[in-house]
Amino acid sequence: MASDGSQEFKLVSPTITNEARLPRHYTDEGQGAKKNISPPLEWYNLPEGTKTLAIVVEDIDAPEPNEPLVPWTHWVVVNIPPTVKGLPEGFSGKEEEMGGEYSKMKEGNNDWKQPGWRGPRLPNHGHRLQFKLYALDDELHLGNKVTKEKTLDAIEGHVLGESTLMAIY
Repeated sequence: MASDGSQEFKLVSPTITNEARLPRHYTDEGQGAKKNISPPLEWYNLPEGTKTLAIVVEDIDAPEPNEPLVPWTHWVVVNIPPTVKGLPEGFSGKEEEMGGEYSKMKEGNNDWKQPGWRGPRLPNHGHRLQFKLYALDDELHLGNKVTKEKTLDAIEGHVLGESTLMAIY
């Protein structure tokens, strides 16, 4: 419960414990078809008035020690209807195929300049991968090319709540 006694807006994953290691099949270091699979996410207790949700996933320890920290974007998903309670494992790239409420969502470009999820592949481990979920009071109109930067600019003044899940890679 939140400090005011209400239920806390929460982002969780059935396969990732907060601040625990990211399973290998969600990374670029998995094997064969068992790599770069987008992880399942679930959320609870949306703030009142939520009209849409957005997710931004970043390596907040990028690039490397001795370099300035500039978060590296792994995934952006916008216009998630509040009626959707989560994203299933392997969702990335399948929103049209899944249809229904999922077809209203839009995946943005990651920092590889490709739409959808792309897991980490790092020369050294121990980086923190931050999954941040935003509850918004309006739908986002970002045009054809969705990016983290456009998303963060557009949500300014529209955030009703945010929740974070951290994985270690």
